[in-house]
Amino acid sequence: MRDELMLFALDATRAYGEAVARELGVTLSPHEEREFEDGEHKTRPLVSVRGRDVYVMQSLYADAKQSVNDKLLRLLFFLGALKDASAGRLTAIVPYLAYARKDRKSKARDPVTTRYVATLFEAVGADCVVTLDVHNLAAFQNAFRCRTEHLEAAKLFVSALVPLVGTDDLAVVSPDAGGIKRAEALRERLSAVLKRPITAAFAEKYRSSGVLTGDALVGDVRGKTAIIVDDLISAGNTVARAAHACRACGATRVLAVASHGVFADAANMVLAASEIERIVVTDTIPPLRVTAPGLKSRLVLVSTADLFAEAIKRLHGDGSIVELLGN
Repeated sequence: MRDELMLFALDATRAYGEAVARELGVTLSPHEEREFEDGEHKTRPLVSVRGRDVYVMQSLYADAKQSVNDKLLRLLFFLGALKDASAGRLTAIVPYLAYARKDRKSKARDPVTTRYVATLFEAVGADCVVTLDVHNLAAFQNAFRCRTEHLEAAKLFVSALVPLVGTDDLAVVSPDAGGIKRAEALRERLSAVLKRPITAAFAEKYRSSGVLTGDALVGDVRGKTAIIVDDLISAGNTVARAAHACRACGATRVLAVASHGVFADAANMVLAASEIERIVVTDTIPPLRVTAPGLKSRLVLVSTADLFAEAIKRLHGDGSIVELLGN
């Protein structure tokens, strides 16, 4: 029965799951999420999953109703329930994977939370975990012992950027040295589509105890539209500092691209006052915390439903994820 695909989306990610289901041409499988008076909860499938190829969607961001930890625990418990109900193969589709930033010890006795989260997925029986643009790909792949698939939004960003940049001279900028590979991948794709050379640059950044320092910019952005590329935007200080450095070095316009728009409350003030003209993010996290008109008007939201639907289709049919990403 493995040839029969089943797709679940937990309530917190229901709208996103329905968009993916439409792209797949399937209906979301029914489930129950029940709350108890003491704060405990249970989630169970309402149909048989025995022997089936089962996919469960849950994006792990905080919202007004559930914290990151709430969503993670509900997903883990539901995966465990599906495994106990004899699902044939069990895949967690996690568009935004929480705790992926804490992938190494940066101070004495620090936790390596990415590895602990990986252990939890394995403990409840997940056969595969699929996510999009994690903070550190090598750390993500090394943390898990079960199969992982890492999707990339670069193709989607290129499609969104082409009409924004027109015939401008361009420079793709990493906001720190650690993101150079990510920025370079987007630069190469965008250059191939536009059929013209694009320069590269990166900004200096040091972080200690939450404090950012460093103002230098390496690379030529003078007279160009600078495109800052990062995996996520939280408070916005990193991209705002990079934007300021680009303008100080002669960039005529600054755009920003990030796979995940966390947008902590401080981002409303930081980014609304920044020199960034447009901020392109995917819909792995809805912009729930974006309230400032000066930030709302700059956002460009890119849908990832088709990307995840195609990935699920290929996983189900043993197709190539490498070909999907165009590598």
